[in-house]
Amino acid sequence: MKRQFHALVLAAGKGTRFKSEKIKLLHTLMGKSMLKMGVDSISQLKPKMTHIIVGYQKEALMEEFSGDGISFITQKSQLGTAHAVMAASKTLSKYNEDDVLIMNGDLPLIRPHTLRPLLKQHQKQGNALTFMSAEMDDPTGFGRVIYLDKNRIRIIEERDATTEQRKLKEGNAGIYVFKIKDMIAALPKILNKNKKGEYYLTDIIEILSSSGKKVGVHKTTHVREIVGVNDRFELAKAVKILRMRKIESMALKGVTFYDPASTWIDFDVNIGRDTVIYPFVVLEGNSVIGKECTLYPGAHIINSRLGQGVKILSSTMIEESRIADKAQIGPFTHLRPNSIIKSGAKVGNFVEMKNTVFGNRSKAGHLSYVGDSLVGKDVNIGAGTITCNYDGVKKNKTIIDDRVFVGSGTQLVAPLKVRKGAYIAAGSTITKDVSAEALVVARVKQREIKDWVSKKKKK
Repeated sequence: MKRQFHALVLAAGKGTRFKSEKIKLLHTLMGKSMLKMGVDSISQLKPKMTHIIVGYQKEALMEEFSGDGISFITQKSQLGTAHAVMAASKTLSKYNEDDVLIMNGDLPLIRPHTLRPLLKQHQKQGNALTFMSAEMDDPTGFGRVIYLDKNRIRIIEERDATTEQRKLKEGNAGIYVFKIKDMIAALPKILNKNKKGEYYLTDIIEILSSSGKKVGVHKTTHVREIVGVNDRFELAKAVKILRMRKIESMALKGVTFYDPASTWIDFDVNIGRDTVIYPFVVLEGNSVIGKECTLYPGAHIINSRLGQGVKILSSTMIEESRIADKAQIGPFTHLRPNSIIKSGAKVGNFVEMKNTVFGNRSKAGHLSYVGDSLVGKDVNIGAGTITCNYDGVKKNKTIIDDRVFVGSGTQLVAPLKVRKGAYIAAGSTITKDVSAEALVVARVKQREIKDWVSKKKKK
């Protein structure tokens, strides 16, 4: 029978190499913080409880996981990885018969299928400790695994290693599974006799193995996943791996990417089958793109939902909006938050919408602003139409019923209602409600003064 396990994530350090006022672990990769990436991978293994060791900027870290059922343990001073685990001893001692998976918080590339075999090996072998290692072409920055004899194992940190030890290729990944009672018994034996004067959790490997406890090594082949992110260039390299991983998973589900290298897709974006993504498309947040959509170059979509068969033409920005089946948006369109574009509608060149419902098969072809409006079906919005929704104090609503024709260059001064089937003549400024089926013309009468220019020149 599998023993239950807890997860303990070390997240108390600042990460000084990031040169940032913000703690390293809250820097984002594809829309998620570095720490959340790792915690989400662990959560898929279904731990009994996840505990995060916090210290520097702990309030910000706790806010990041509010509502997620995470336990937080404070490390008041940062004196090394073993010191961080010591801070959790009191909490973990309540679960002495369980296991604990311990991992650094700066491993955003790690995946559940890489962690699962480590847990399985640990419990199958009945080990007191099982840790992950890997054979690396360049193990710079990693502690080296040294086999002292058949049963005894030591990890030597690179800064404390000799020249010969640094030539070893097997590096410690910094991921461990302990039997909790064995770990707690061994922690007080860890000393800080090293160049940094810190308490290294790696020392517990030699302590346990030398005392006759079973220590196992799980040598992973997923070497690229155990690279920590310690500076912004390493962050960029991690993002590249994550982005291509995401695009590959979408492509295998039936999405076409004409140029994956120029396409940006956040971690939580979903895309339906037979959708085609052109180069230089950016999809952010929790956007959902339906089946059989086409996204042309320069489309930028944030936290929005697209139905089936939607076309987004070039250089279009869509924020926190919903677009129904068969609609067409762009080129050079800006849909600001809370825009709802219904089925078959078309919103075209240099049109901006905000907080607007735009009805089935309605059209706004070019050069218009429609804000705080409710537009019915089969409405035509002529070029240069503007809803004047702000009176200097508050935003007012414009309601345009079904089958209304709005001529070019019209200004609709809200609050305003235009009833079904009405026609508004081009160049009108509408300040009063318009009746159904009416034609309304609201222009200043045109005057022509003969020879006005020539008379002015004479003066």
